[in-house]
Parts: sequence; C-alpha cells; structure tokens
Amino acid sequence: MTLSLLDHSFAVCKVRDYSEVSLEKEFVFTAKTDDENSLVCPSRDIPQNAYMIDHGWCAFRIDGVLDFSLVGILAKISGILAEANVGIFALSTYNTDYIFVKEESFPRAARALMDKGYEFRISPSSRFFGAFID
Repeated sequence: MTLSLLDHSFAVCKVRDYSEVSLEKEFVFTAKTDDENSLVCPSRDIPQNAYMIDHGWCAFRIDGVLDFSLVGILAKISGILAEANVGIFALSTYNTDYIFVKEESFPRAARALMDKGYEFRISPSSRFFGAFID
C-alpha cells in the first residue's frame, strides 16, 4: 500500500465558529459536535477565531480511493504505529484516510510502516526527505 506525505505543517484547533474558515483552501477538515467546533488545517491557514491550537502535525494519506467494504486498513496502520510508540490523529473522507502524527515522530512512523511493507511517496524537496535515506 502506498502512502503520500502531505508537505504541510498542520494544526489541530478549536474555533468559536466557522465564519473565518476558508473552505476554498486545500486540506481543511472540520467537525462540529454538540460541544465543540474542531478544525484541522495547514498552520498557515489558522483563522483568527481559533482559541485552542496544537501545532506541529504532519500528515500522510492512503493513496487511491478506498471502498467502504474494506476493513482494517486504519487498524493495521494504527497498530504498527502504536508498536513504534507513535501517537496518531486519524481523519477519514469519502475517498480515503489521513493519518496525522507529530512532526518529531514522523521519521520513526515512516520507518515502522516501511518495515512492514508500506511505500511512501514524498517529494525530494520535503523537509522530511532525510527520513527516507539510510
């Protein structure tokens, strides 16, 4: 299975409302519940009305469109990362899944996944490219 690293630094935020969130930007994830408005977005796009912000996340996505009948994909990835002592934050969209890890944990996460046969797509200009060179 191939995973693509998104070359952004992400933040996980709480926002007062979504009035300042631009849905025109790429990689904007929102969740509204009975007691919070959450936002995950590139750090450069954090709105002014964000009042709790956790910086320093990177993300990779599972390449391709995942059929809803597929089972265990996130469980397998999260299990591998748990064994490597890497905490995750996962989001799913209609097409695929996104896994967020703290930036300082990414080299360890990538190595653990590659050791289990996962392949990464990563740009040579990425700040994490060095994690793939032995």
